[in-house]
Formats: sequence, C-alpha cells, structure tokens
Amino acid sequence: MAVFLKRRSLWVGFLAVLVPLLVLLWLQYRWLVQLDQASAIAQKATLKNYLEAVVSDVETTYRQNAERVLNLSPNYFTQDRLEKAAYHFKKKGVEGVKRLFVVSFADEADGDLLYFEPSCASFSPPSRSPEVQAVWLATAPWRALVHKGVPVERVRLTIDERDMDYRIVLNPITDDSSKVVGLAGMILDEEHFRRSVLPAAIKKSLPKFFSGNSQGEPVVSVEDGLGEIAYATGKADKDNGRLRETEAVRPFSFVFTDWKIGLISRHTTPAVVARRNFLVNIALSAVLGTVLLSGVVLALRTASRAMKLSQMKNDFVSNVSHELRTPLASIRVFGEFLRLGRVDSPEKAREYGDYIETESRRLTQLINNILDFASIESGRKSYRFERSDVSEVVCETLKTFEIRLRQSGFRILLERAEVPLPPARIDAGAVAQSLCNLLDNAVKYSGEKKDITVTLRRDGDSIVIAVKDQGIGIPRDEQKKIFDRFHRVSTGLVHDVKGSGLGLSIVSHIVEAHRGTVTVASRPGEGSTFSIHLPIEQADSRAAAPAASPAAFEAPAGAPIRGLRS
Repeated sequence: MAVFLKRRSLWVGFLAVLVPLLVLLWLQYRWLVQLDQASAIAQKATLKNYLEAVVSDVETTYRQNAERVLNLSPNYFTQDRLEKAAYHFKKKGVEGVKRLFVVSFADEADGDLLYFEPSCASFSPPSRSPEVQAVWLATAPWRALVHKGVPVERVRLTIDERDMDYRIVLNPITDDSSKVVGLAGMILDEEHFRRSVLPAAIKKSLPKFFSGNSQGEPVVSVEDGLGEIAYATGKADKDNGRLRETEAVRPFSFVFTDWKIGLISRHTTPAVVARRNFLVNIALSAVLGTVLLSGVVLALRTASRAMKLSQMKNDFVSNVSHELRTPLASIRVFGEFLRLGRVDSPEKAREYGDYIETESRRLTQLINNILDFASIESGRKSYRFERSDVSEVVCETLKTFEIRLRQSGFRILLERAEVPLPPARIDAGAVAQSLCNLLDNAVKYSGEKKDITVTLRRDGDSIVIAVKDQGIGIPRDEQKKIFDRFHRVSTGLVHDVKGSGLGLSIVSHIVEAHRGTVTVASRPGEGSTFSIHLPIEQADSRAAAPAASPAAFEAPAGAPIRGLRS
C-alpha cells in the first residue's frame, strides 16, 4: 500500500510539471501566430474602454452634483418650510446649472412651481416662458402620479431632454408613506458642459489608458445632437464638420444622451505593437513558470504526506501491539495463579478475578475502538438511540474503571447536579465508550498527579460530561489536531506514552452522531479538560437549568474512588 501511494504521488508530481509545460509551448506558438491580430484587437479594446471611462466620469459628475443638491428633506414640503430648501440650495451651490427649482404637492399646494433666486436665497413663482413650459412638461408625469395617489416605492433621479435647450434633472421627494410631496430639479447649462465638464473628463482618463504620452494619445471629438463638432482635442481632417474614419464611438448615458464621443489614434508603430505582445508573453511565461513550480511543490508535498501517513500507520500497529500485550499478560498471570491453586482465600480469588475482569474489559475496549474505527472509515457504523438517564450511564462506566484505578492509585471525584438531569436520546454504549476513552487518556497522561474530576451538569439545552485531569496538558497548536485519526501530540512527554491514536477520533465521531460537540481546554503543565455536550430531548429543553454542585458518587466498598460532598 505504501509503495502504491508513493508511486501515485510521483505520477501526480510528474503530470503537474508536464501539463503546464505543454500548455506553455502551445500558448507561446499561438501568441506568435496571432501577433498582428492581437495587437489590433487590444488597441481597439483600449479605445472603447477609454470612451467608457469618459462617459462614466461625466455621468458620475452630474449624478453626484444632482444627488448632493437635490436631496431635500420631505419636511421642507410637508411643514411649509421651503425657506430651508432655499438655504440648502444656497449652501450647496453647484456649477453648470442655469436654474434650480422646486415643485410642491404637500398640504394645500397643487404642484406649485417655484424658482430659486440666488441673490436673496428664496423662492419666487416664475413668469411664463419657454423655459417654464419645458419644466411643466418634464414634471407633468409626476403631477399625474400625485393626483392619482400612486405611491413611489423606488425613488431615483430622472432626466428629461425632450427640449434640448432645457435639459432637466428631477429628484422626487417622498414622505414615510412613499407618497411624492415635492420635486427638486435643475436645468443644466450646455455651455458649461462643453467648456468645463468634457475637457476635464477627457484629460483625466488619457494618462490611464495611453501612459501620458501626448504623441501616442488619440484625437478625441464630441458631436452634439445636431451632428456638429462641439469639442475636439486636436486637429483632424473634417468633412462637413465631422471627423472621418472614427475608430470608436460611444453615446453619453446619463445626460446629453444625444451627444456622442469618438476618437481615432494618431499612429501606432509596429515596434509599439511588438513590445506590447512581448510584455504579454513575458507575463504569461512568468505565470506558467509559477504554475510549474507550484506543481513540483505539490508533488513533493503529496509524497511527504504519503510517507507521513505510512509512518503513522506503522506507529499505530506498534502501539496497538503493545496495548494488546499488556492486558493479555495480566490475564495470563492471574489465570495461572488460579489454575495452579496458589490462592489461599476466597477474598484473594475474588481479587484475582476482579483483575482478570478489568483487564479483559480494557482489552475489549481497545478491540472495540479498532472495530469501531474500521466501521466509521467504511461508513457502516450505526447507533441505537434510546431515551436514557445520562447519570446512570456515567456511574456505571466509572464502576468499570474501579479495579484499574485501584491498581494505578488514581482517585475520581464526581461532581453532579443536585437536581436530577433530564433524559436524553443517546446510544448508552457509545456514550460509555466515549467516556472510557476520555478516562483512559486522563489515566495515561496524568503523570504523578492521581486526581481526576468527572463533572456531570446541565448547560442550557445540553448535558455536559467533563473529564478533568492534572497531567501534562496539550499545547494550543495541537488542540485542533488531537481529534484526527492516528494523530498523537509530538511533545516528548506525551509521545512516550503508548496509544493507538484512535480514542479521541472515535469520541468525536460518536458525539457528532449524537448532534453534540466535544471541546478541550488545556495548558501545558496544568492538565486538560475534555467536555462532551449532548443535546437534551426536545420535550425537556424548555425546563430551567439547575445549578451544578458536588454530589457523592456511589461506589462499592473499598474502592479508591471518592466523591465530593457539598
């Protein structure tokens, strides 16, 4: 099996190197063949991305200004405080706007149109003019919605450009019930757009796409709604006021949507195209080189993990052999004493029988761990859940450890709640096995300190079984790994203790099958506490949790297991 794993790891590493190498050669050939086509495609994509950036910048400028200035509180309309709106307009201020206005639908107002007067920071009704007619036309749909009493769930800026001389941005103001109580609007200044906004947006994006080289920058032109050149960054041949052979064209998307921006490149030399493709190939080679290196590392890592797993399995066989030999030797010795008649009293015979029973239980536990692990790995492990008293399961399990603890000089202190714990749906045998594994670990790693505390209490909707020792402890970086199969802590004191490396892995599986959790709290030199949390039956989960306090553990006479009394 180990040889197979090593061979598979080598094949994975070999393919991880070979496949990227073939891909690299194929892509290099493809890039060389398509060099001319790629250059043209890349250049055109750059031009389109540049136009998209300019259009986006223009939209952002007007949208941010409109949201900043036109975002009025509905209280200005519902509480007849339009002077606050006038103060807001004066304070915010905005360039590129011919006129600011509001339309009020609140209280007795019936869609009154009021112009903002900057000189006196107030509103006044406008006189009839083409501009006013354009505003009335833009606000007509909103007036209809208000008269019908239709709520507006989603409020956003709207644009009206039916009259190109008066391009209007509207922001509907709604109250808490989503009803429109007013409109705030602005009439845009086309001349400001032509002289300030366009040049700023065009010049802002040029260095990002053309490296700030004025000789390599394209000629950018903007046509208005009538098809006339409204702005251009350089001289170009014109035919009836239009630039010829424009390489890319893009309309504006938010305001001035009838205007278009286009450009043509001044010149693109073969050297520039070749250099661009060369850099692309270098970058691609670097990426594929990284992939090759990653493949080699992956292959080495896989081989290392395979050998580590093989070593862990070898250690497992060695440790299990030692674990099996110890109880078998004890059973054999005490069995020979009984067979040869070296027992001089019934009490001694009973004592030897207790030792044989304890060691056989220990042997059974180890074999059960191995068999359960095999069932878990194959997915055939099953549990039989029944309504059980967890306290009884814990007490019976502690009794099975009596002789072994007596041999080793250990003492168990059992702490349990004064009020009986509610029952839980568990597999009593599996829970007992989990507790046995935790106690076995506590005995192995306690060293010279012979006190082990078992706590049985309720925590919310869970019953907690905690096993605390005063042994050598577990480092923090190892605490998440100890529930993995075959894993054993690598520190010297722990590593010297023989074990199969399966006990905690089986505990974790059993507790997860019960929809519970198992946790560990430990510090080196201060001992460890393993806690099993088992859910209480749903019918009992609403009961109040009693406070936990020490209680006596019932044990046979003469046992070294002593309880704590409150």
